Amino acid sequence: MTTTTRDLASRLLGGTVVAASDEAFGDKENLLNPGPVNFVPGSYSARGEIVDGWETRRRRRAGDDWAVVRLGAPGVIRCIDVDTTSFTGNQPVDCRIEACGIEGYPGPEELEDADWQEIVAVSPLSPDQSNHFTVDNPTRFTHVRLTIRPDGGVGRLRIHGETVPDPRDFDYGAQDLASQMCGGLVVDSSDEFYSTAESLNRPDLARSMGEGWETRRSRDQSPDWVVIRLASRAHIHGVVVDTAHFRYNASASVSVHGADWTGGDASAWSPLLPITKLQPDTRHTFWLNQTGAEAIQSSVTHIRLDAFPDGGLSRLRVIGTPDARGRLSLGLSWWNSLPQSQLGQVLTGMGVAESVAHELAERRSLLGDDVNAVSAELDSYPVAARRLLLGIPG
Repeated sequence: MTTTTRDLASRLLGGTVVAASDEAFGDKENLLNPGPVNFVPGSYSARGEIVDGWETRRRRRAGDDWAVVRLGAPGVIRCIDVDTTSFTGNQPVDCRIEACGIEGYPGPEELEDADWQEIVAVSPLSPDQSNHFTVDNPTRFTHVRLTIRPDGGVGRLRIHGETVPDPRDFDYGAQDLASQMCGGLVVDSSDEFYSTAESLNRPDLARSMGEGWETRRSRDQSPDWVVIRLASRAHIHGVVVDTAHFRYNASASVSVHGADWTGGDASAWSPLLPITKLQPDTRHTFWLNQTGAEAIQSSVTHIRLDAFPDGGLSRLRVIGTPDARGRLSLGLSWWNSLPQSQLGQVLTGMGVAESVAHELAERRSLLGDDVNAVSAELDSYPVAARRLLLGIPG
């Protein structure tokens, strides 16, 4: 049902357009609007016809136009959609796309000197349609640069990929491990008649009933359900079930179960939250150590929420802490996919000599999910590197 990729640049995940060479006719921010292009011909402002996209002036000198995007969720890019919908005579001739990985929150000037890698070579663009480009690069990127030639308009830019979270973010307390920001993924659901279950683990708050998960009216005794793969194997401390905006069709009650599917093997579901009554238009927080649930100390990789008998939910948060195996998996995915320049930034910033940092980058990729085996393999690594990979002092 569900793809493993998402739009890493989406404004819903916090993506933004950092800078652009020109935006005379259409604002650069339009590139990341979550909805489809909605152009209404015949509307004008002092800048010209009002467009729903990024459009530059007619170029009279040699050169190209460009826009730099900071991904809301850094990750491995699989496909890019340069959507020229509504641009029928003013679309660019072609485009080129580069990406980089860099620490912190650099501004436009710092990004000029970043280690940009070409991920889509110069390719023609067709007018008034999505232009899809497959990306074959296993590197984790934080920023993307779209260059259009020589000028023109692009309605939307979608950067589809797989989230690779920064493992350091999990070392300072519990996180919402179901969130798309962390790499949580809706695997399956019983019903998506009115709206998709993928809304449930968005990191933002729903602004209307239309931004939640709503099923058709049930006529049998079975509850509706959704299964979410968590960002890592983890101990679950609590869940947040939000029925915001669902006044007359909220689910009456829910239960939550967890399972450890490590290695792809589906284990039996264990109870985390028993059937619990909900109120409409309300954000409910349930701490599992206060419910009498038996399995809260067990590690799980997936959770299943059952909604009785049907109805609507706006968001689901799963508050947890990665266990040792889960934290190692997060560390390895991040370590192995970092651009070499960013890994050098990380290590030298933690006091590792530049020559040692370079050697460690050359020794990748590390494999395995056995904490003890990998710990032994890391005996020769500096304390800082072990800390990054394992999440514990070396």
